[in-house]
Formats: sequence, C-alpha cells, structure tokens
Amino acid sequence: MALIVQKYGGTSLGSVERIKNVARRIAKWRAAGHDVVAVPSAMAGETNRLIALAREIQPQPDPRELDVVASTGEQVTVGLLSMALLELGLKAKSYTGWQAKVLTDSTYTRARIVSIDESRIRRDLAEGCVAVVAGFQGIDAKGDLTTLGRGGSDTSAVALAAALEADECQIFTDVDGVYTTDPRIVPEARRLHTVTFEEMLEMASLGSKVLQIRSVEFAGKYKVPTRVLSSLTDPLMPVEEEARAGTLITFEEDPHMAMEQAVISGVAAQRDEAKVTVRAVPDKPGIAYAILGPIADAHINVDVIVQNVSHEGLTDLSFTVARADLPRALKILKEQVQPHIKCKEVTGDDRIGKVSIVGMGMRSHAGIASKMFRTLAEEGVNIQMISTSEIKISVVIDEKYTELAVRVLHKAFELDQE
Repeated sequence: MALIVQKYGGTSLGSVERIKNVARRIAKWRAAGHDVVAVPSAMAGETNRLIALAREIQPQPDPRELDVVASTGEQVTVGLLSMALLELGLKAKSYTGWQAKVLTDSTYTRARIVSIDESRIRRDLAEGCVAVVAGFQGIDAKGDLTTLGRGGSDTSAVALAAALEADECQIFTDVDGVYTTDPRIVPEARRLHTVTFEEMLEMASLGSKVLQIRSVEFAGKYKVPTRVLSSLTDPLMPVEEEARAGTLITFEEDPHMAMEQAVISGVAAQRDEAKVTVRAVPDKPGIAYAILGPIADAHINVDVIVQNVSHEGLTDLSFTVARADLPRALKILKEQVQPHIKCKEVTGDDRIGKVSIVGMGMRSHAGIASKMFRTLAEEGVNIQMISTSEIKISVVIDEKYTELAVRVLHKAFELDQE
C-alpha cells in the first residue's frame, strides 16, 4: 500500500460531472489499496471571477481581504469533492488550509509555506478516510488566511506530499505530461517519459506552464517523486497503467539514455519579457549595483544581464525584466539612476522573445551552443543576448522570430525522435 497525494487543477473540476470523475478516479486508487490525499484547485475560472468581484468594489484590493475572498474557491471544491466521494460509499473529509494547519508567512496573495502539521490528516488516513485538502491557501501566525499565489495548489500538493512522506505526488492537469516543447508550436513535440528535477526547474522558469516553479523547487528540495498526468483520460483506467503514464520527474537522468549521448530535453519560449538598455555609463566598480540596486529595491526581478566591453571608459549595460514591469523599471532608471550616474540614455524594448534549450547532456558534451547558434544563423535570426547555465542556454531575439526559433531548434536537436 502506498500513500499518494493527487492534485487536481481547475479544468479537472470545471463541472459537476468532472468532479464526479475525479471522485471515481480517487475511488479506483483506494480500491487498489492506496491511501489518498486529494488537493483540488478552485473550479476553472472561479478565482478570476472572485478577483474581478473584489476589483469592482476596490480597484486595488486590500491584500488581506483579497486573500479572504480568493481562498473561497477551493473551499467550495473540497466540499463538493468530499460529497462526491461520500456518494460513492467512501469515507472522506474536507479540510481548509487552516484546518490542515498549513502555516505560512504573512505575505498576502503570495505567501510561502513555513510548516505543515500533518498529524490530523494522518489520523484520518489511518481510519480509512480520503483527506481532501484545499490547495492554494494557508494561515499565518496571526491567524489570518493567506494564499500562495497563482499555481499555488501545485505547491500545496507537493508540500503535503513532503510532510506526509508520500510515495508519489501526482499532478493531474489538462495535459498528459511534459513535452519537448509547446505542441501548439511544434505538432511533432514528444511527451517525455521522465525528466530530471533540474531540467524541470529550468523549463518551468523558462516558460513551460505545466508546473508552477515553486512546486518544482519544493519537490527537488524534499525529494518528492512527482508525476504529471492528464485528468481528462478515462477515470477507470487501470491503476497499473495510470501509474506508468504521464511524465515522472526524477532525481537522476533517465537510465535508458546513453551516458555519453548529447541530451537536450526540451525547447522553451517566453514572450513576456522586455529588454532595458542603459547606454554610455562610466565603466567603474559599483556601476552595476548603482543601476540594478534600485530595480531590486522595487522588487523587480532581473533575468538576463549583458555588459559590453568598455570603450573610452564607457560601457553599455542591458538586462531583461518581465514585460509588465518595463514601465516601472524605466521610470526608476530615468528618475533615480540616470541623474546619479550621468549615463547617456535609457531605452526599453518590449518586442523581444527568449528561446532556451535545456538538457543534462550539456554538462559533459561540447558543441551544443555552437549548434544552437548555427541553426539560428542559418534562419537569419539575430541573437541580442545570451545567458547560460550548466544545463541551459537562453537567447534573446526579436519577438517575431520566437516560434520559428523553437521549430528549427526542436528539429535540429532531433527532439521529435525517441
């Protein structure tokens, strides 16, 4: 008998019939002898509806009160799913975040989990109950409701799996696994049977929307085996078959891969970034901090950073930020930084895309970067910025070439082949 944590996304719970299908799937795992903790999101579109209501009352909602409103979506689904399980003859009990004792910090709307007291859930599991725990929410030390931010139910599920030392955390969503790239861009994209945590972390941070990045960080930190599965398959699919489906996120490279093979696991793309360039700044110690310090103080995340070679004591510095943060970043630089460092100008470009290749094979195989750059050059795609890590190479290019770059790189690295 195994302990399985199953997370169900909003699409999986989008109607009464889909909630009943989730209950049938859980019942199947219980019938196979496994203990199950279910972590449902709110029904599809419900959180957006609740936030829109709040904004009709207060255009910039108070964060504490917004969490009170937004957390109710999951409270509905835990109750409905528990009812569906009871109707099937199973023992089931629902829990809100505070009942499950998910303790968070007090950063409303994007709280982080501090600890989970899982003793109550363990007692109910021992009595044969299915525990249905609200995702996305918790409670802080003051007793206030908090939410974990968009995609927070993934994090809730992985955190519960870690606290309960579950055998596996299964993330049921509207896709059947992790693909080599977005199938909407490349129809030949292939589902990966396994992917390492490091690769999944890079892919999540680079635009793959399958898993929320914080949940991947949690899974890697606490070594929680995590599987991505489709909730839109037959809920009565045999457990043995479902246990091998989807994509398993592992701690090591797939043992079936050749040790010396150049392995690229996927191509990711992002179109929600913008480039900032600060021109003709004095090339002296502390100048990068003088530029980026105020940006960091405004809680604006910086991604790729490039500084040019100095010429006559001056240099240019470019970096990328989230596209939504570009106006704020430019305002800070022009009002606070430019008068102080006496740079020539500050410019922004919100028509860029970032394309990345990810793979463990980069650690031990030469020629990956040159192949990537040659492939893009042959298609006339100019590279504006480059960022690398042990298992990732990212390039910033003109936005209009993003999909072309994804397609040609996917083909060049033969990712459509098993």
